[in-house]
Amino acid sequence: MEMEITLPEEVPVMTLQGTALFPQALMPLHIFEPRYRALVGDALIRDCQIAMIQPQRPQEGAPLYRVGCVGKIGEVQAMDDGRYNLILEGTTRFRMVRELEVATAFRQIEAEIIDEDADETLSHAQRGGFEREARRFADRQGYSVDWDSVARLDDRSLINGVSQIAPFDPASKQALLEAENLTVRCELLVQLMQF
Repeated sequence: MEMEITLPEEVPVMTLQGTALFPQALMPLHIFEPRYRALVGDALIRDCQIAMIQPQRPQEGAPLYRVGCVGKIGEVQAMDDGRYNLILEGTTRFRMVRELEVATAFRQIEAEIIDEDADETLSHAQRGGFEREARRFADRQGYSVDWDSVARLDDRSLINGVSQIAPFDPASKQALLEAENLTVRCELLVQLMQF
């Protein structure tokens, strides 16, 4: 049974170009920028949740895409100089309603959770086709992969994990994050690996 995730009225966001967090995926982060150190400190006091959303352009203050992912801070190491090393676990996607005008150093938004079918799985043919294409892609990229461990992953962890770590451009990562459901995300991921 999954825990119910709620969002505060003001959701603090990390806006990193080319970095997309996906549900059930883990992301190690080294937090050194003052604004993100403030964001993590605030999250640790409140609910340990941080939202990640990409800016549409790599400029400071650029408009944000509409879909991102909320993450729960898991392991955290606070350093003496105010930096943090942490593991962020993606919990759920959200849709930005609007960006808020705030006095904090970090950006904040109003957002709503995107409901997803937590029980959705891929068909055997889809899973097999994905794994075959992932092997080809990994071989072309020169990656070393523990395929026995991959085979033990559930569909959601596999598809979301590969979507997060694959070396695609920011727009492709965003398209994967915005995919309507797991099946559509898997199909798009296969297409991107073939390109």
